[in-house]
Amino acid sequence: MRMEISKTKLEGVITIKPEVFEDFRGHYVQTYSKNLYAETGINVDFVQDDISVSSKHVLRGIHGDTETWKLISCLYGRFYFVVVNCDGTSPTFGQWQSFLLSSENHLQVLVPPKHGNAHLVLSDLSIFHYKQSTYYNPEKQFTYKWNDPKLNIWWPVKNPIVSQRDEQGKYL
Repeated sequence: MRMEISKTKLEGVITIKPEVFEDFRGHYVQTYSKNLYAETGINVDFVQDDISVSSKHVLRGIHGDTETWKLISCLYGRFYFVVVNCDGTSPTFGQWQSFLLSSENHLQVLVPPKHGNAHLVLSDLSIFHYKQSTYYNPEKQFTYKWNDPKLNIWWPVKNPIVSQRDEQGKYL
């Protein structure tokens, strides 16, 4: 299997487009191979996989920590995915980039530590999948407000459904 790796405007954030095999029965996608990723320079040791299922207009994030790499993909549906550089020592601090992830495009995004991520569900239902390089520790997490005016993130929905945690997030 092959994959297409692309750098983004945020240092350390890359997109990965796995090869899709299709025939009359449907399609097959290899979503992760440690050896294949290592051949392309991605040497992250993932220790935990998580799935989040949400309905249309649910917005989760901006969440992150200072240690964890995340490999994000959409198993079902589609969502608008945002990565924010939250590293105060970085020249791209406070910058963000968005991506459309779906079960049709199979696009993956590798998010480095010190970056927050958020996603807004655009389909009736979406399954958000992520691999993590550390075990989840809520005490090490940061949460920034999804609508922080300093970030000025464009969201395709004006009044998303958010949790109390996300509503009470800090400003950058």
